[in-house]
Amino acid sequence: MGYSILDRIDGPQDLRQLGIDEMPELCAQIRDYMIGECSHNPGHLGSSLGAVELIVALHYVFDTPDDKIVFDVGHQAYAHKIITGRREEFKTQRKDGGISGFPRMDESPFDAFGVGHSSTSISAALGIAEANRLLGRKSHSIAVIGDGALSGGMAFEGLNNAGDSRANLLVVLNDNDHSIDDNRGGLHRHLLLITTSRRYNWFKDLVWNGLGDNFLRRFIQRWLRSLKSWFVKSSGGDIFVALGMRYFGPIDGHDVKSIVHTLKKIKNLQGPILLHAITKKGKGYAPAEADPTGWHAPGKFDPKTGERLKPAYSADRYQDVFGRVLTELAGKDSRVVGITPAMASGCGMNILASAMPERFFDVGIEEEHAVTFSAGLAAAGMRPFCNIYSSFSQRAYDQIIHDVAMQKLPVTLCFDRAGLVGEDGATHQGAFDLAAYRSIPDVTISAPANELELKNLMYTSLQHEAGPFIIRYPRGLGEGVDWKNATPTIYNIGEAEELLKGSEIAVICIGPAVNRALEAAAGFNGRVGVYNFRFLKPLDEQCLQNICKQYRQIITVEDGCIKGGLFGAVSEYCAGRPENVRIRAVGISDRFISHATQGKQRSDCGLDKDGLEKLILSLLQKE
Repeated sequence: MGYSILDRIDGPQDLRQLGIDEMPELCAQIRDYMIGECSHNPGHLGSSLGAVELIVALHYVFDTPDDKIVFDVGHQAYAHKIITGRREEFKTQRKDGGISGFPRMDESPFDAFGVGHSSTSISAALGIAEANRLLGRKSHSIAVIGDGALSGGMAFEGLNNAGDSRANLLVVLNDNDHSIDDNRGGLHRHLLLITTSRRYNWFKDLVWNGLGDNFLRRFIQRWLRSLKSWFVKSSGGDIFVALGMRYFGPIDGHDVKSIVHTLKKIKNLQGPILLHAITKKGKGYAPAEADPTGWHAPGKFDPKTGERLKPAYSADRYQDVFGRVLTELAGKDSRVVGITPAMASGCGMNILASAMPERFFDVGIEEEHAVTFSAGLAAAGMRPFCNIYSSFSQRAYDQIIHDVAMQKLPVTLCFDRAGLVGEDGATHQGAFDLAAYRSIPDVTISAPANELELKNLMYTSLQHEAGPFIIRYPRGLGEGVDWKNATPTIYNIGEAEELLKGSEIAVICIGPAVNRALEAAAGFNGRVGVYNFRFLKPLDEQCLQNICKQYRQIITVEDGCIKGGLFGAVSEYCAGRPENVRIRAVGISDRFISHATQGKQRSDCGLDKDGLEKLILSLLQKE
């Protein structure tokens, strides 16, 4: 299918040749192209549909890539990729060897900053703006942040710093959680006309420059901020004014002509500015507008009917097991509560939220707060289950050490999406949790081999009275075991299990990789033993001692970074043993793993049955 305008856009320089009256049609064509491609090559669709006009207007008004646009998270950046020379490459987004689903500096000069985690855009764009000032550059720096990402504490740290700076920074708040109130629209338009007036801002700058940096200027500024805060209170801008930002808006984030007009007016104003745009998530596609949560990342769908083509699951997803078991535990123990930093449906905690809303806490995109809030609940006698995606848990590292472990508080930390996660790529791989948390005193670290073991570990954690209890498990489907009807088992913490006895090579695993190890070892006629070390910490040293005495070679297998994880723990123990046991590691090597399917990533890392078979065979042949 051809697009009369979009097909002519090979970069923002082509975009700027268009007349303003062509812009609405261009936006419609971008949406249509995006929907068509994402219907068979899934991605984060809803947010990107809602940001089309903002992105087109920004590239139309600003001189990118010299002017820098920093996106938050990157969920909203598809239109940005499409109009910055990657229209054809967009067909490959999130595929092995294709472009990323998120902005990446090494992918395009138009990607001013690599993103994937929330609430970073303001800090990064402020850094760019300050560098421009120090280096005497006239380039602009723009942060585009959604209202969800704005809930993250780091965003407010950036705003607080920006408001106290001299940097020329534009923050575009893409607010897709509210519609413009018609009853107040006239006032909003009136305020916008006044505050973006060239004459008004010329006079204002003249007055400030004339006053200089003295007591009178600061007194008048404080008085005017108080007055403006009261005057724009109905628009929600008072908090930004209080932080020292010049606030404009709200404007209709889908009126591309109006956005262009507004950006041109505020483009050359000095100091930190916030432009508040009201948008609709999923804009332009009725199914996505009706269900913005479900269409955040809808998977494959029929673009004509909006029917989502959900695959038939051969097993339960780990996230659903977690949600159902948590609800079961909460029904048995009134102390059990669930906490998530805005990932309720993704981690399965929406099941608890539906059944027992008073026992469920969604704290917004605030991982640090989520952990310390959980610590406070535990300190007061509750038993919190705090579920955070593995790669996002890195943000709460200090809180896990200082607020939970150091105080020996019984918080169960469930790290969903641990290990290789697939198409989301490097920013989302749960590669580092095993290594990161193993060095913390008084922490229990576990990983289930299947759905039933996840259930058992959750029950076991509720019996654990001191210190954080970490349960990490992968994205996607389990092994298909019957966990629903099984009576839960309480594990002895730190105890490993011999699954298959061997004579020459011991394969020591943690997590679901143990299943692939069993499959691989089956063809070697008892020469290969397999061990399920479901606890990385405390480590079963008695089992390791027996392994060192029985085997000449050990292979450690983990869906995490090799350095510092299971391989590190086993190597440290064996280094103090008299036996000369050789150790080989299988896992994520010392590199960031790019986007591809989980199967491809695991194959590349040797974490599948074939990879383990080849390694075992090569070691046996050398013997």
